[in-house]
Amino acid sequence: MTSSTAIPLPALLSELAAKQWRRLLERADAQQQALFLSHQPMLLRLLALSDFVAESFIYSPAMLAELLTSERYLQAERSAAYPALLQTALQHVDSEDSLKRVLRQFRREHMVLIAWRELLGLSEVEESFKHLSVLAESLIMAAYDWLYTKMCREAGTPIGRESGEPQRMLIFGMGKLGGGELNFSSDIDLIFAYPERGFTQGGRRELDNQSFFTRLGQQLINALHQQTADGQVYRVDMRLRPFGDSGPLVASFAALEEYYQQHGRNWERYAMVKARIMGPENDDSRYLMQMLKPFIYRRYVDFGAIDALRKMKGMIVAEIRRKGLKNDIKLGAGGIRDVEFIVQAHQLIRGGREPELQVRHMPAALRALQQHHVLTDEEYQTLSSGYHYLRRVENILQEIADQQTQTLPDNDRDRLRVTVAMGYHSWEEFAQALQQVHAAIHQLFSQVIGEQEEQESDVPTAWQDMWHSHLPAEDLVPLLQQQNVAEAEKLATELTHLRDECLHRPIGPQGREALGKLMPRLLSLLVQDAAPTELLNRIRKVLLHIATRSAYLQLLAENPGALKQLLKLCAATPLVAEQLARYPVLLDELLDPAQLYNPTPLNQYRDELRQYLLRVPEDDVEQQMEALRQFKQIQLLKIVAADIAGALPLMKVSDHLTWLAEALLTEAVNQAWGQLTARHGLPPLSVKNGEKNFAVIAYGKLGGIELGYGSDLDVVFIHATEGEGYTNGDKPLSVRQFYVRLAQKIIHLCETRTTSGILYEIDMELRPSGASGMLVSTLNAYEHYLQHEAWVWEHQALVRSRAVYGDAALLAGFERVRAEILSQPREIHSLAKSVADMRNKMRKHLLRGTADQFDLKQSAGGMIEIEFIAQFMVLAYAAQNPALLTRWSDNVRIFESCVEAGLLTEEESITLKKAYLAIRDRAHRCTLSGVTRIIDGQELQEERAAVVALWHKLIDRQLPAPDQPIQ
Repeated sequence: MTSSTAIPLPALLSELAAKQWRRLLERADAQQQALFLSHQPMLLRLLALSDFVAESFIYSPAMLAELLTSERYLQAERSAAYPALLQTALQHVDSEDSLKRVLRQFRREHMVLIAWRELLGLSEVEESFKHLSVLAESLIMAAYDWLYTKMCREAGTPIGRESGEPQRMLIFGMGKLGGGELNFSSDIDLIFAYPERGFTQGGRRELDNQSFFTRLGQQLINALHQQTADGQVYRVDMRLRPFGDSGPLVASFAALEEYYQQHGRNWERYAMVKARIMGPENDDSRYLMQMLKPFIYRRYVDFGAIDALRKMKGMIVAEIRRKGLKNDIKLGAGGIRDVEFIVQAHQLIRGGREPELQVRHMPAALRALQQHHVLTDEEYQTLSSGYHYLRRVENILQEIADQQTQTLPDNDRDRLRVTVAMGYHSWEEFAQALQQVHAAIHQLFSQVIGEQEEQESDVPTAWQDMWHSHLPAEDLVPLLQQQNVAEAEKLATELTHLRDECLHRPIGPQGREALGKLMPRLLSLLVQDAAPTELLNRIRKVLLHIATRSAYLQLLAENPGALKQLLKLCAATPLVAEQLARYPVLLDELLDPAQLYNPTPLNQYRDELRQYLLRVPEDDVEQQMEALRQFKQIQLLKIVAADIAGALPLMKVSDHLTWLAEALLTEAVNQAWGQLTARHGLPPLSVKNGEKNFAVIAYGKLGGIELGYGSDLDVVFIHATEGEGYTNGDKPLSVRQFYVRLAQKIIHLCETRTTSGILYEIDMELRPSGASGMLVSTLNAYEHYLQHEAWVWEHQALVRSRAVYGDAALLAGFERVRAEILSQPREIHSLAKSVADMRNKMRKHLLRGTADQFDLKQSAGGMIEIEFIAQFMVLAYAAQNPALLTRWSDNVRIFESCVEAGLLTEEESITLKKAYLAIRDRAHRCTLSGVTRIIDGQELQEERAAVVALWHKLIDRQLPAPDQPIQ
């Protein structure tokens, strides 16, 4: 590698430079043209190497003239002047619009200087780290100071309730910003905090501190993140804050401490290693960092950190395979992330005992590990030089167009740019040097973090011959018989069909090699099943879907354990085969059986989802939607696997499916809210109280905590805002329009079909007035409808309802309404007739099967009758027992409450619960087997008879006599 300026520009880049040069001169005046001509060789090189630099020069020739005249591009140290220069630039700013303009113009000028020096080889990457990080911190803090002053003028100064002191918001810079090694085009990850609760003083109206800092945080994000005619300062990502998008935008110190003590996860420890509070150090920042230190660094030697990092690395490898990423210098083997994992693994393991290792800046952390003999001199040299090399490549890639990318280009022009800027004579020379860096880093990574690799055992020659010999079916039969294979003839026929289909697919040499390695092993395992032909037909769907994707063929060929899990799961249920065929990305989950059969704990679904989504840009709606669906499919596979293995009883399966759905629905609401408020602003009540004032009410199986595989979600949306008013954004909406749009966007996020399918079907039929009603109602309108217009069957549906999303005040309002409606006094004969009539109507229209068959849902003694009994008992008797009978939404606990209220005997309750669970379990097994809910009429006769008898006793006996008038 030679100096980049010593490499002549190739013809393609020279032509581009000449074109940009002409554009620049057209925009410049005569004096500027003369100045530019005196620096032509250097400027031509810059114009050739970066579209971002070229467009910046052409956009503002005056800026370029000033940079040349001042010779600032020759100055290695410029960062110390950033705060003062910004203060001067902001002196006359009198509005948020002008603030945004100044910030963006300042950023562009100084980013051009950083790119200028790096592309021409005038700076080392450490200089770029420093200037990029200080520039970002200066811009963030200047924007914060201006907005804080403005907010204090309007709302008063926030004062601490305990200390009586003025309060300021502390801003954590996370990741590379916190470590002082920001890359050229990067998101900034921030967390906002403030010392203590209290209220503002001295303003036109009093605000509590939480509301004050929430508004301030929103304004700061907008000032940095919004795309204007002058561009963007930074993409701001707030998802690392406590509880992610579901949590408050700003947290008090006490709330932060409680969160990290009670809820903090390993990956958040990993993130906090680089956390740094921006701005000058003060008592508050020192206190906060000291408070968090025990969470980040354990007092003991913590080897558990290795497992956490290995899991994170596995997720990254799976993501690379899912996205088909190639040549990614950050996430690929031996990439930037591997160096970070090595260093932070050692920091997390030993940092609590050796404070000298508690260093944020990666190069400094590497030196500390060397000095403490954690790394040998050779290992330090490999990692340090490799890290600097890769970070320089990353910056150059991003300096081409000021875009966040870590992927090597696949077009000639950008390849030439990287080659020249890195000081190589050819792309091949550069690629070889890069590969050597990757290999050296990956070797050390494997030693420290390790990767689970399973060695393949030899496959008997007989199975290899069967696949590779291309024999016709009749010749395969005796070979299969020699191996004592059942169904030899049927299997031989299906095997030849599969082989022929694979041969006619455009698999490519790598795929064909992987398939040739995979199939003999698959056959040797397949024939051990009692029904090998049926199993092959299930597996066939998966194989044909991945036949043209060599990465997945290689995954199965090189991981015998994963292949065994595939066969085991597909043998148990066709659901898994169909799921894997539709979404091959799930094959990654087969690599770790310990994780596969161990579903996420119920209380961790939201956190796992939050961690999963952090790898996706927050403002990339399509990728976010795809990630939600992929997360769901991964979790479903784990639940199915545990279900099949007998590790989860039926009720626990439903619990997992329900909690998973709630986590995903919550994220859909948060994303919809973020997208809508970014465009239209916040409704007045949300501005006032900092809440969404929106709730999701679950009905049906979601409400009753009875979700099954493939269930849709019955929901109703309500909001708390009454009266007129408009949102406060650039494109305001009326409050009513805003919440309707919010509901539509939530449904869109759930129901839109992407390459990973849909998230959930959303059923809104149970909202007030059904399909003809408003998509979202106020709480008052919802209450009025239920009180005065709802049918009995809608009150029945309300029994199975519960709130699954919303702020505390609105949820309390819903609980009050639900309890009041359910505990209304009802004339029992009239109620019994309404319930029985609805039951008969459903049976007439929905009953399936013949007289000697049993429809698990609709037949007499089936699931619907059990559910109706529970609903009838609540509606009939809740007036006398409101606290007991309006508490639960699921059948089992309703029956138990009826025993407590003296409405059912213990024996009757057990009978109903036993029948309910038996019928649900049988329906569940039908789903797993891929068959309908219609079974032989001889099954479950005892349970059915018991339900019919109790229906007669509890409901039929309450029906009015034929000549009795209904009240």
